[in-house]
Amino acid sequence: MHKIKCFECGSEITDPFLDACPKCGGILTIETDLDAVANLKPKDLREKPLNVWRYAPFLPVKCNVSLLEGGTPLYDCRALSKQLGVKEVYVKYEGANPTGSFKDRGMTVGVSKAIELGCQTVGCASTGNTSASLAAYAAKGGLNCVVLLPSGKVAAGKLAQAMFYGAKVVMVNGNFDDALNVVKSLADERVLYLLNSINPYRPEGQKTLAFEIVDQLNFEVPDRIIIPVGNAANIWAVYKALSEWKALGWIDKMPKLTGIQAEGAAPVAKAFKEGSSDFQPELNPETIATAIRIGNPASGRKALKAIYDTKGYSTTVTDAEILDAQKLLGRKEGVGVEPASAASIAGLVKLRNEGVIDSDERVVCVCTGNVLKDPDTVIKSCGNILNAEPNVTDVKRVIA
Repeated sequence: MHKIKCFECGSEITDPFLDACPKCGGILTIETDLDAVANLKPKDLREKPLNVWRYAPFLPVKCNVSLLEGGTPLYDCRALSKQLGVKEVYVKYEGANPTGSFKDRGMTVGVSKAIELGCQTVGCASTGNTSASLAAYAAKGGLNCVVLLPSGKVAAGKLAQAMFYGAKVVMVNGNFDDALNVVKSLADERVLYLLNSINPYRPEGQKTLAFEIVDQLNFEVPDRIIIPVGNAANIWAVYKALSEWKALGWIDKMPKLTGIQAEGAAPVAKAFKEGSSDFQPELNPETIATAIRIGNPASGRKALKAIYDTKGYSTTVTDAEILDAQKLLGRKEGVGVEPASAASIAGLVKLRNEGVIDSDERVVCVCTGNVLKDPDTVIKSCGNILNAEPNVTDVKRVIA
């Protein structure tokens, strides 16, 4: 039987609608019932297709509202590996999910839980990807959907998706943290069921990202997994997943979990640099990587635990480094990712140059979203389009 527990004080929570501990205000997490899967073997999972629901025994829901999420490519990036002088570099490309980001993994579980609980309306605050994903899964599950977005801070591709799938989209005159405070209050009043990553069921779906990486590497654990960090639930989910499989004896080591933040929105990276297990919120987060433009990450303390416990690392990258890494991945490997995703590649480049990452490591970079999520940024960063008259001579001139 899966249990809801407070990450901070360990109290067991019986109300499935809560998103924080009533005793200490701490963030919640799910304690997976490993006894229920003790007789399973890794090969048993492979009887089902590679997607989120291959790992159903590790997920705390019975039904599933699915758009066939998961099963995303793990690219062997040999050109990138050669250029950076790293033995093996892989990219886990989450842009191949149904709505183009890793959020679909958590949302299939979260919306399934909402239906189990008899909810009619779901909602979230979002910098873009969460709203796009929730809107799609709410549509699939026949639920009403409300999303609150920070005004003027959402990339066009993500805003278009939320509107297209039928969500009620509300622009809030503030940042992501302001929008989250409002939607949490609406959830407290039972106006909607909150499906931000502070909902303990969401990260459970996100665990499958780590399960797939290990599965795709034939249960050989990489030396390091590099993950962009915004609200920080993803790095915690990866840690939780691999901790569960290590407890079962399915893997024998943990990779070094490495969290990368944009320089203008870096409370976790700053806390790591100071050796702290807590962080100070960034009041005015700013970065071109809108998906990780979050100053007060709900799972920040969880992320720090994941990094410290695995002897991992955390650092910042500039917007210029992010855009350079985005183009590097596209032009070396043909893989298109949004700016926030490219933070993991920028982190790889920086940490290799600084000697933090050794040449003999096997590294997996998680790239969380599709390049088409933020087309405006791509166009601005890629230079001018060439112009020519409609004849061969002039086209030859401009391409010379």
